[in-house]
Amino acid sequence: MWILPFEAQIKHTTRTIERNHAIKAEVTFCVRGVISPLLANLFLHYAFDLWMRRNFPDILFERYADDAICHCRDEDQATALRTALATRFAECGLTLHPEKTKIVYCKDQSRRENHPTFKFDFLGYTFRPRMVSKRVGGMGVSFSPAASTKALTAIRRTIRSWSMHRRSDKGLDDLARMFNSHIRGWINYYGRFCPSALYPTLQRIDLILARWASGKFKSLRGHKRRSRYWLARIARHQPRLFAHWGLLYGRGRTMGAG
Repeated sequence: MWILPFEAQIKHTTRTIERNHAIKAEVTFCVRGVISPLLANLFLHYAFDLWMRRNFPDILFERYADDAICHCRDEDQATALRTALATRFAECGLTLHPEKTKIVYCKDQSRRENHPTFKFDFLGYTFRPRMVSKRVGGMGVSFSPAASTKALTAIRRTIRSWSMHRRSDKGLDDLARMFNSHIRGWINYYGRFCPSALYPTLQRIDLILARWASGKFKSLRGHKRRSRYWLARIARHQPRLFAHWGLLYGRGRTMGAG
């Protein structure tokens, strides 16, 4: 199977409206604006969705706002579709994103050819060949999603912005109430596929919590290992206190001493 992921870009145009002249409808694309996905959905429903169903009814596709992927049977079909899309979008005042529009070979256990492009990002996930456990037992290669590097970097940046280690005026329960909604949201979205990809990022929260404990309690001050053990003991007795503890330590896993 071949995948054609792309992102549409709506060209910016300006037009002076003169008195007594008919006003022509015009679409403005607010990049990164709150209303951007809504505008993209309205415009691309006609420029892309309906056009695809008329002209390429046998090609399945998924689209979210201005990001989409098309499932093609072979490279020739993907190449022909990309050419047709470029023409269609030009007619509608759109352009294909030059970096995000590419033809991807979905390599897995049964598709073993070598091609230069074999992965892509879509909605915060990276799709690529991965070693996975097969339902019938054993391991195999599957073309599957997991949280992307870009998404995980953004999560870590958010975690750092919380500055939990400096909140010595707060208790552990307070910190859980303050940040669990964020953590739970990440797990619910990015943990749906290959949740182990989240483990290293979520473990950073515990490293910061241990640092918080060493700053808050005199008995733990200057003792990183002892702080980790203290936090591990809390996690064993209150596994639901933080939203990520059930994922990280809920199946007999233990928190390392570090």
